[in-house]
Amino acid sequence: MTYLNKNTELQRGYNTYIDTAEDDYGTMMDVGLLLMEEGDSFTIWEEEKECAVLLFQGAAEIAWNDKRVEAQRPDCFYHEAYCLLAPRRTEIRLTARCHSEIYIQKTLNERDYEAVLYTPETVQTQHAGAKGELMGAMKREIKTFFDYENAPFSNMVLGEVLSYPGKWSSYPPHHHPQPEVYFYRFDHPQGFGAGFANGEIYKTGHNGMSIITSGFHSQVTAPGYALCYSWGIRHLDGDPWLKTRIDDPEHAWLWKPDANDHIFKG
Repeated sequence: MTYLNKNTELQRGYNTYIDTAEDDYGTMMDVGLLLMEEGDSFTIWEEEKECAVLLFQGAAEIAWNDKRVEAQRPDCFYHEAYCLLAPRRTEIRLTARCHSEIYIQKTLNERDYEAVLYTPETVQTQHAGAKGELMGAMKREIKTFFDYENAPFSNMVLGEVLSYPGKWSSYPPHHHPQPEVYFYRFDHPQGFGAGFANGEIYKTGHNGMSIITSGFHSQVTAPGYALCYSWGIRHLDGDPWLKTRIDDPEHAWLWKPDANDHIFKG
């Protein structure tokens, strides 16, 4: 597990987190955060890589081929996302209408397919822990833009999790063979939490990224701070992520409906 904290280093323009030309940290992906001000423009062209563009905050024109869409998202806590998935050799043109922050994820893909724009109307949302499991300690919203089910032509998966203050996510601890990255956004820049992966514990912060290539993982958010994090997965050749979840057998009992019935009963 590797944690990248670049919040103090971020500058206007494209900020690299993972660059496969230098070190992919085992993810097989390029990942970066694009910071734009009103009037800024940015063009993406990849000869061999597909690309996902996710608007975290702001307003921007997203243009590709002969299509143009005005995307607006004041924040990622109360507003749903716009996410473009485009194949290699697609020119993507981004133009900011105001201060905007955009997550970008890429990987090699030889398939050619029709680019897809996922909108607030098409996001898939799962309300996990909403029935009071574990006394409500793992209540969260899991959002999926695309995965193997709706985009089998892609080599990637991308979604978001809205984690409530003081709650756990990616819980109970689990793992999968496919590498995964988490990119964190707190509702306050001083917000923080903790991540657990492969026997390590690390502090999470605003605009930080954890890279998980092995081991059981889970995380928690500090009380008072809401967390929205993107989760990106790279399919393995011949072993795509099919909502794959291998629970830590030591904690598998937490799935029982009566797991916490004994607490505070005596």
